[in-house]
Amino acid sequence: MYTHPQRRSASLTQKLRNQAGVWLRDLRERRGLSQRELAAKVGAEYYTFISQLETGRGRIPPDRYLAWANALAVDPREFVQTLMSYYDPVTYNIIFGDGGGQTKSLRSTRAGRSAAQSPAVEKRRRHAQSD
Repeated sequence: MYTHPQRRSASLTQKLRNQAGVWLRDLRERRGLSQRELAAKVGAEYYTFISQLETGRGRIPPDRYLAWANALAVDPREFVQTLMSYYDPVTYNIIFGDGGGQTKSLRSTRAGRSAAQSPAVEKRRRHAQSD
């Protein structure tokens, strides 16, 4: 029977959601957006939804990922990949991990590295050069 990977440990899930919230708040603040402005840009009915996400009490629905990436002026692939590292770390590690259980996380890119320097973008760049 399938069990959602985020339900394995309530404390781990909350810790990851809190970290995702900090990342989202950082993106919003760097864009100079208020919670109300971001809510309007992503089509959220209530700005309090933004507050809930930024405090780790929810998840962005997958059908809204593109709206959020656009509103925050972030490359959609980078945005979704980073969200996946928080929301679904098991799948993230299967797809992007180094095979040894270590995560090549984009979370480290938020502290000073641009998206152009991120591992995912660098990998795509190298692949494009080899074609």
